[in-house]
Amino acid sequence: MAELRIDKYLSVALSVSRTEAKTLLKKGKITVDSKVVSKPETKVSDTAVVKCGDQELTYKKYIYILMNKPEGILSASTDKRVKTVVDILPENLKRAGLFPVGRLDKNTTGLLIITDDGDFGHKVTSPKSLIEKRYLAGLDGEVKEEYIEVFKNGITLADGSECMSAGLEILPNNYAIVTIREGKYHQIKRMFGVVGLGVNSLKRLSIGKMQLPTTLKEGEVKELNVSELQQIFE
Repeated sequence: MAELRIDKYLSVALSVSRTEAKTLLKKGKITVDSKVVSKPETKVSDTAVVKCGDQELTYKKYIYILMNKPEGILSASTDKRVKTVVDILPENLKRAGLFPVGRLDKNTTGLLIITDDGDFGHKVTSPKSLIEKRYLAGLDGEVKEEYIEVFKNGITLADGSECMSAGLEILPNNYAIVTIREGKYHQIKRMFGVVGLGVNSLKRLSIGKMQLPTTLKEGEVKELNVSELQQIFE
């Protein structure tokens, strides 16, 4: 990591504003390699030991969070009317610039990644990446065998837009697993609409080879490491 200003370091490491960071510096709360630092423009190296009081701090340029998104929460950074996925993050993981990678509809649940790394987000959502995403869909009628071939051949939606070949696995009790490699608006609901089925529930199970952990309850999160992130692109 290149050297950076201590006020920026603190704003990231403590999830505070630059103004709050400067207040901590003025109060003598911050030490770098056991020396009190008060000037916000002081540069910090990647080997420095930075503390706020007795708490040793860690700077992470970017953060990657896996959420089991609950129903009724908006996939957005901010919204004046309803809660967003960023709003419900634990306080220790909140920081400026967080956004959901791609969107899940408000009432769709399951695997969602939240980060502040714009390049990573673009790589995951770019149509050129062709990353597979698997969903569990609950339908309002029977999923017929003939629909497997319809999905495989690529469905033309009601507005004339064409979908790539998609996978369809039929499950008991009007459920199905759908695998797509793109992310058109309300795509899965619209695909099933073409064959006359309505979607009662939708849950994203995986992105690439990254699976939604079965132990992660709706609304819960876990921070991802580099090796876990790589599963998306394998």
